[in-house]
Amino acid sequence: MSFKQFCKYCIIGKMNVKDGNSLALSAPMQSFLHFCRVEKGLSHNSLASYQFDLERFAAFLPVPDSNALPEHLKSYVDGLFADGKSASTIARHIATLRNYYMFLTREGVVPVNPAQHLTAPKQWNSLPKYLNREEIEKLIEAPSLAKPNGVRDRAMIELLYATGLRVSELCKLEVSSLQDGMNVLRVLGKGGKQRLVPYGEVAAIAVERYVREGRGMLLKGKASRYLFVSSRGGALTRQRFWNLLKGYGKQVGIFRKLTPHVVRHSFATHLVENGADLRSVQVMLGHSDISTTQIYTHVAQRHLREIVNRHHPRA
Repeated sequence: MSFKQFCKYCIIGKMNVKDGNSLALSAPMQSFLHFCRVEKGLSHNSLASYQFDLERFAAFLPVPDSNALPEHLKSYVDGLFADGKSASTIARHIATLRNYYMFLTREGVVPVNPAQHLTAPKQWNSLPKYLNREEIEKLIEAPSLAKPNGVRDRAMIELLYATGLRVSELCKLEVSSLQDGMNVLRVLGKGGKQRLVPYGEVAAIAVERYVREGRGMLLKGKASRYLFVSSRGGALTRQRFWNLLKGYGKQVGIFRKLTPHVVRHSFATHLVENGADLRSVQVMLGHSDISTTQIYTHVAQRHLREIVNRHHPRA
């Protein structure tokens, strides 16, 4: 099938790139999303971000996207600045446009990439928010073990802190992800990449208790391949877990913005503070580039400075 035939195939609605067709997207945009999903193996969340960016871009353009000129793209980016979008959001939009037009150039749809000279705004690396160990302990103990969903939630928080998984990875864990007797998870991360992540005995006990006492009561005879399930038998969604975690945080007095990613940051920060090497932390977090992991060295340095200021007699 040629590229033009493929685009026509997308137009008449025979292919869903995401959950249903998006009428705002042109055929080349839909074929790009299909390429990202099938060829590049991008996650559902990454595809959703690409689609959101492309829909906004398509609504802005006065011409078909395959006819867009560099000045159209510059005007679009200037509009993002005018709308007060953050530097990270604008950088993401620019990355989407670069990848999209790189794809169209490679496929011969456009002769020259109009996005090649777009420059992303400078982003200041802010130190990640994380919880101290006392806060982590309170958060883990917040769910009540008197009910099956509390047993599940305790196991999820324990495992999240023990492994530093992304929330989407945690929610999509399957029963087969557990390596029996090894305290190791087989995790499917970004881009379909698999990695093995070890976890400690405390988390193992919490997960075993959930599998033994809570999971069957939640399923009520239903079958599910997912490890952490809702009462309907499907995987617990990341949105639901976000809300649960926020509720447990408020319950124990953690009122600042608490997300699963804060617990992930806490996992990495506490490892580095206790002497773990960055390469090992990189592997466990599933970072493709160690430069992403290096931010935790700055967190550890700040922690050491606080210790000196607090305890040194001449600080």
